[in-house]
Amino acid sequence: MQSYFWIKSAHIVLVMAWVAAAFYLPRILINIVEDGAPGAVRERLLLMGRRLYRFGHVMFGLAVVAGLVLWLGYRVLPEFPTMVGTGTGWLHAKLLLVAVMYALYIVDGRQLKGVAAGGALPSTKALRIRNELPVLILLVIVWLVLAKPF
Repeated sequence: MQSYFWIKSAHIVLVMAWVAAAFYLPRILINIVEDGAPGAVRERLLLMGRRLYRFGHVMFGLAVVAGLVLWLGYRVLPEFPTMVGTGTGWLHAKLLLVAVMYALYIVDGRQLKGVAAGGALPSTKALRIRNELPVLILLVIVWLVLAKPF
């Protein structure tokens, strides 16, 4: 059972790292729009955004691996509790919301690449509204994991 708790702990930490990147990348885009003119600050923000985007991808990939071990580990390790069967509909809803959040993260990354190539970004108001979506999605994900309503 100890291996289950270690993998679950790793999964939680990796998810937290990815979510931090998903929360902060839109904020970098807002700062790029507010800075406006090309210059040293804009270049530094673009560099920070690219590094954060790569970091987020690595954390997401590792979180997915740990999540798959948690989900299917019972087939290999007898001490693992199963998450397959009746009463695990919450897991499918959670995975759907994670996919939506990941899609938003990809959109942010593409916007970052676009602005680095000279493209335009939406207004700061639109970006600020967009910045709150991961928070709301995460709130529902956490509720699903804790309440396991279906």
